Amino acid sequence: MATHHWHFEFHQRIGEIDAIAWNQLVKENDPFLNHHFLHALEVHECVGETFGWLPSHLAVYQDDKLIGAVPLYIKYNSYGEFVFDHTWAQAWQQVGLPYYPKLVTSVPYSPVTGQRFLTHPDLSENDCVTLLTEMLEQIEVFASQHGMSGWHCLFAEKNQQAWLESQTDILVRHDCHFHWFNQDYRNFDDFLATLTAKKRKNILQERRSIQQSGMQIRTLNGHTATAEDWTIFSELYVKTFTDKWSTPTLNEGFFKEVAQALPDQTVLIMAEDTSGQSVAGALMYRSDNTLFGRHWGCFKEVKNLHFEACYYQGIEYAIKHGLALFEPGAGGEHKIARGFVPVKTRSAHWLTVNPFTKSLQNFLTAEKEATQAYCEECSQHVPYK
Repeated sequence: MATHHWHFEFHQRIGEIDAIAWNQLVKENDPFLNHHFLHALEVHECVGETFGWLPSHLAVYQDDKLIGAVPLYIKYNSYGEFVFDHTWAQAWQQVGLPYYPKLVTSVPYSPVTGQRFLTHPDLSENDCVTLLTEMLEQIEVFASQHGMSGWHCLFAEKNQQAWLESQTDILVRHDCHFHWFNQDYRNFDDFLATLTAKKRKNILQERRSIQQSGMQIRTLNGHTATAEDWTIFSELYVKTFTDKWSTPTLNEGFFKEVAQALPDQTVLIMAEDTSGQSVAGALMYRSDNTLFGRHWGCFKEVKNLHFEACYYQGIEYAIKHGLALFEPGAGGEHKIARGFVPVKTRSAHWLTVNPFTKSLQNFLTAEKEATQAYCEECSQHVPYK
């Protein structure tokens, strides 16, 4: 496939790109890269000027055929990225350079691992590498021409991250998340059997306390969740953010549209008290092989309900549906005692101008060493035999 036939365009709305053609580039039915998911973020104003995420998606065409794409957002803040660079922004400001706007490739508000460069499955391996190289060049030119401080690619899947790290002038940041891995368990008891006696006993006690409280747990999807369920969950979502003096960016319209568009990839856990009133909920999404925990909210605190709804129900779902991996979200050492293990994550960063070459490299080296030490320390406490 000749590269001179490729045409590059930046789109301010994903609706300008054909949904079927876009989804053909997405591997493993990743819900966060699905055209419907990204479109719902835009039409329900979860991204845009209000929250500082301005879509500018890169699309690559051969004639009229979409052969490559990169989800891109112009950012005027660092909210919702989960790779924290506030100190970078402050440093830029101190030397009189603007850090914003910057360019980000990520799923808004979602620290989930996945594709970041989308390529057509019919491309040869050589053409695919060439296309990735040219897309990266286009992104760097776009950032430079529009006065952006750089481009940040967050939580790329392993192979794409490794490719990025082999490129010139790419800086790498390190962090630690906690994931659960399915070892071909037949059921939850199979999973428990792999744990030490003390940790197994603790989990059973936590689950038993929910059963004894009279709580009823409903596991729903886009087909079975009602409009009332989504109204209630939306209220739970907003409450979680406002209680923490933070900013809720998603809304009921978004939740409903994604559930309708991706019903089999939507997993909604709702907890009801003895009067039948919904008191808590957890929202997850799934790909072909991974369950992603995303949002949690409660109207009243019930001991161990968070663990049940966000972790144990997710583990049971993953086992039942043969999913290999459960990513419950960023942070949280409390996950270790419940079967999640530390996993090092990386992100790639390209700067238009780097005024702190030496000090920034020292920062990255120190961050890498600290992350490694933290992961090793956490690994000493995993609950497995």
